[in-house]
Amino acid sequence: MAMFPGTVAFDEYGRPFIILRDQERQKRLTGIDALKSHIQAARQIAGILRTSLGPRGLDKMMVSPDGEVTVTNDGATILKLMDVEHEIGKLMVQLAQSQDDEIGDGTTGVVVLAGALLEQASNLLDKGIHPIRIADGFEMAAATALAHLDSISEAFPVNKDTRENLIKVAMTTLGSKVVVKCHRLMAEIAVDAILSVADLEKRDVNFELIKVEGKVGGRMEDSMLVRGVVIDKTMSHPQMPKVLKDVKLAILTCPFEPPKPKTKHKLQVGSADEYRELRQYEHDKFLEMVRRVKEAGATLAICQWGFDDEANHLLLAEGLPAVRWVGGPEMELIAIATGGRIVPRFEELTTDKLGSCGLVRELTFGTSKEEMLVIEQCSNSRAVTLLMRGGNRMIVDEAKRSVHDALCIVRSLVQDSRVVYGGGAAEVSCALAVARAAAKLASLEQYSYRAFADALEAVPLALAENRSVGHFRHSHPQWCPDRINKMGR
Repeated sequence: MAMFPGTVAFDEYGRPFIILRDQERQKRLTGIDALKSHIQAARQIAGILRTSLGPRGLDKMMVSPDGEVTVTNDGATILKLMDVEHEIGKLMVQLAQSQDDEIGDGTTGVVVLAGALLEQASNLLDKGIHPIRIADGFEMAAATALAHLDSISEAFPVNKDTRENLIKVAMTTLGSKVVVKCHRLMAEIAVDAILSVADLEKRDVNFELIKVEGKVGGRMEDSMLVRGVVIDKTMSHPQMPKVLKDVKLAILTCPFEPPKPKTKHKLQVGSADEYRELRQYEHDKFLEMVRRVKEAGATLAICQWGFDDEANHLLLAEGLPAVRWVGGPEMELIAIATGGRIVPRFEELTTDKLGSCGLVRELTFGTSKEEMLVIEQCSNSRAVTLLMRGGNRMIVDEAKRSVHDALCIVRSLVQDSRVVYGGGAAEVSCALAVARAAAKLASLEQYSYRAFADALEAVPLALAENRSVGHFRHSHPQWCPDRINKMGR
């Protein structure tokens, strides 16, 4: 029998309902109290991210329930890994995520600005201003700030000749990341990748052509841009050649294995002769598959599925290098880069469906014998791969997140070639413009305008706070807060 946390009663129609215990003690927040509760939850989220803003911002260490550690400065990643229960807190998480999806960078800044706006809204609520009037005033102030941003923005031509300027913009993006010690290299990699795939006439960048791979080992400075495809695989047999030139690729999604009956019937082998006959049949089928690939003119087989040792040996004996267990996205990228077609059946393989590239080589890393395969000099040279290196998985993951932000910013510059100056300068300029507009208003919205101007100043204020704390700790280690607490000051 189920135990209810209360008493069962019946209404006038005989339908049972439960009267919960302690119901008279439960409180339901309404009105201003509910608004204040929501604002407090959002401000707490913004307060956590506030210390991560800017070049002197602190990284956050996130530990998952299964003990996996992530150290990051990226606002969207921090919020995604946080276990947020409050519904308004979840809205802040979605705010950072939408910024990451649409723009790619500035995820920490938008959350800090949203927290500052809510803090100002709380003060306006205390003055008795209705929430709708506050929201309307904020929207009008935002329109004024956007118009001012348009007026102070500068044209920024994007073409093959402005590479150096693009690198400077990308370096600005990477200044607050963990890759700051080699951010010139990372910026060059990001800019070169975008310029390789960008259609400057249509002002469009196809992100599908850019793949970011990470490999643990080596130094961050060993990261490189490969004008082709990098796959985390190696040749299926160790005796196959490590370097191939002028390669014709057969891109297969059919396995190198003999046909199996797709029914519930079983094949009974009753004698040694029958077994030898079956084994010979399998051998002949393998040979037929390999020769079919060779007759099409392929000099390298890329297979989505695996093949057993016998097939592997026959591939080596027939002089056909092969790569097995290549993932679906990699197969698509190889097909795009080499101009080949993905073939689902051996019977459909023809010469015109083969991809072509100038060089296929294996990369070997350090003493760990880890290898990757690089497909370069492809017929469609626009497909590129960024190979990020680092001492451990945590560093590699953060480097991938950082270079993604840089890629997104250069992509945004291709789409809209204008810049405003950073470091809080644009926010202060907009705050002054909104404050000037507030002075010309006679309606109640001028309070919202002034609040919006104050909220805009929260970003440069947070940058200054982070910088001053870092500078103070560096120059006066004897007065850092933990020592002050111990001394009782």
